[in-house]
Amino acid sequence: MVAALGKLVVRARWWVIAAWIVAAVVIAMTAPALQSTQDQSEFLPAHYESVKALTVQQEAFPERGEIGAIVVFDREDGSELTKDDQAKVSAIAEQLNTKGYDNLGTAAAAPASDNGLVQAIFVQVKPGKNAFDPAAIEDARSLRADLQPLVQGSGLRSGVTGPAAQSLDSQESSEQALVVVSVVTLLLIVVLLALIFRSVIACALPIVTVALVGTTATGLIAVANEAFDLKADSSISVILFIVLFGIGTDYILFFLFRYREALRLGFDGRGAVSHAVERAGEAIASAGGAVIIAFMAMVLSSLSIFRSIGPALAIAVALAVLAALTLVPAVVAVLGPRVISWPSKKWMVEPEATRFRAIGRSVAARPVRYAVISAGSLAVLSLFALGFNPTFSFSDSSTEQTESGQALITFQKGQPSGAADPTTVLLRSTGDQPLDDAELKTYAAELGTADGVASAALTASTDDVAVFTVVLSDDPTSDAAMANVEGPVRDTAHSAAPDGTEAFVGGTTSIFVDLDDAMARDYSVVFPVAAVLIMIILALLLRSLVAPFYLILSVGLGFTASLGATVLVFQGLLGQQGLIFILPIYIYLFVVALGTDYNILMVARLREEARGGLEPRPAAAKAIEHAGPTVAAAGLILAGTFASLMFAEGTFFKSLGFSFSVGIAMAAFVMALFLTPALTALIGHAAWWPGHGDRATDTVEEPAEGRVLES
Repeated sequence: MVAALGKLVVRARWWVIAAWIVAAVVIAMTAPALQSTQDQSEFLPAHYESVKALTVQQEAFPERGEIGAIVVFDREDGSELTKDDQAKVSAIAEQLNTKGYDNLGTAAAAPASDNGLVQAIFVQVKPGKNAFDPAAIEDARSLRADLQPLVQGSGLRSGVTGPAAQSLDSQESSEQALVVVSVVTLLLIVVLLALIFRSVIACALPIVTVALVGTTATGLIAVANEAFDLKADSSISVILFIVLFGIGTDYILFFLFRYREALRLGFDGRGAVSHAVERAGEAIASAGGAVIIAFMAMVLSSLSIFRSIGPALAIAVALAVLAALTLVPAVVAVLGPRVISWPSKKWMVEPEATRFRAIGRSVAARPVRYAVISAGSLAVLSLFALGFNPTFSFSDSSTEQTESGQALITFQKGQPSGAADPTTVLLRSTGDQPLDDAELKTYAAELGTADGVASAALTASTDDVAVFTVVLSDDPTSDAAMANVEGPVRDTAHSAAPDGTEAFVGGTTSIFVDLDDAMARDYSVVFPVAAVLIMIILALLLRSLVAPFYLILSVGLGFTASLGATVLVFQGLLGQQGLIFILPIYIYLFVVALGTDYNILMVARLREEARGGLEPRPAAAKAIEHAGPTVAAAGLILAGTFASLMFAEGTFFKSLGFSFSVGIAMAAFVMALFLTPALTALIGHAAWWPGHGDRATDTVEEPAEGRVLES
């Protein structure tokens, strides 16, 4: 079927190119914009307590706005605020109330802190609005601009924090990361392809192709998100860009290496295209299928962030595979060998001796040594994964580098750490009796005695529902705050609730506690499902029940080693308190899925050499010699692409970039080049049981007689 596809693409090359261009233009013009959210509560299903608390509050107090922004003031000289300073802050609050923001509403100045160092203006979100809406984020931008002339010459410093401002800083961080990643990624691809092919066209081909695919993918993803009400965080644009250019370039490399090899064998230009699609097509389709299935396993997550990004990345990879099997061959069929031959002609001569030939012979001669060393090194790194400590704020990784982070630090000079983002407790009557005022006061006092609580007060009530504001002693995003909310705060809220009532603990810290529980559930579901589905893909490709087991185990070891290396560097050497909670599942899906790509490419070539009549060890040597350069080049490009994230601001992107690039490097340069061929050579013919896919075949395709290379 793949061979037939290659011939069809060559015959209909102009139609294929036209179809891609038309599809990209139509989708770009008609698809909605790709939206994202910073509201972690939108990631959780409705049965979690923090979401129930939010629902009860919105139903009972639709007019009650949440805090959208906090304007924090202190003196430039660091001294206590004077009476004139405090009067100035109150005047600024009145002036802000005249601005008429879309989502942000009433601004009210709070009294100065007890130590006199800090004063704040709390800006509510208008009823029915959300602090994480795009309009609220733009309001935060306008609020910052409006503040500058109001404080100028007053001796005061101001900074804006709170949900809307933190979301703005996170959004700007993602936008800056996308710019940095784009420049570094494109430069890396051009430089590496120039070194590999020494061809201008080969350098431009992935960039033009992936740009066209990216336009189509972004539109389709936006349509899918709108149709199924999927929620994605602001990092989706950066991750999507890297996946498209990294994986897209990899699959194009798979094809181009085979195309160059076919030309060296004597195929003419279009015949070489058909041959390359036939030989590389199955590996590309299988590798892409493994990645797509791994990403689609995210739909089993209880968190909408994964249910959204999984299909999004699956759509992107599916289009990258389709482009590698149709668009790229069609373009190469039109341009001919000049794709890899202009201006240099060095592609025509295959090197007499290569480093990969030496590596292949060494692995084939000593497979036990290479298997033990490569697996052992991964196992040692895996031990550090046990120290992984999750954090749950997307914005706290760059706290000291943003205005919202600096403002929060200033705010905490005069207030308990939890005052900037208090926890809320909702008490609701479960019967016909109204809430009793005396019981509500007693309940507030009980909440105030819970471990980790600085203060608790009744802030609003109706006959059926009461709202209590609980200020935590610790930073709401800290491990200590989460432990207290999960334990004594929720325990006290539930046990102290008067008869005939029920309590719900909400707020950011409560959301983080529920996210932690949801992630534990997802690890037990998504990981094994993705592994089993990838094993099925491998079994179908290799016609074997043995090889998929050791291949998936080796890639799984790569996952734990990648996580362990990241924990060692960021938590150990750099002293970070923890790493973003989504990191393990991202590493698992990227490293397992993409690591399988390189294993598939190597094992497919190993099987091809065995079918040519070679025994297991010589077949392993030949597979490394011929597939090694492709794996190394693809791994270097993809690892480098992910590493570009480390140039972005904030620990979130840096940790993603480090873990992904290290994981891909391990997959390519440890597993695919050494561990997989060594294990396959050791197991021998049994690796292909029961299909015996390594049996020698009598038919070997040769280039058509009399054909010459197209110029």
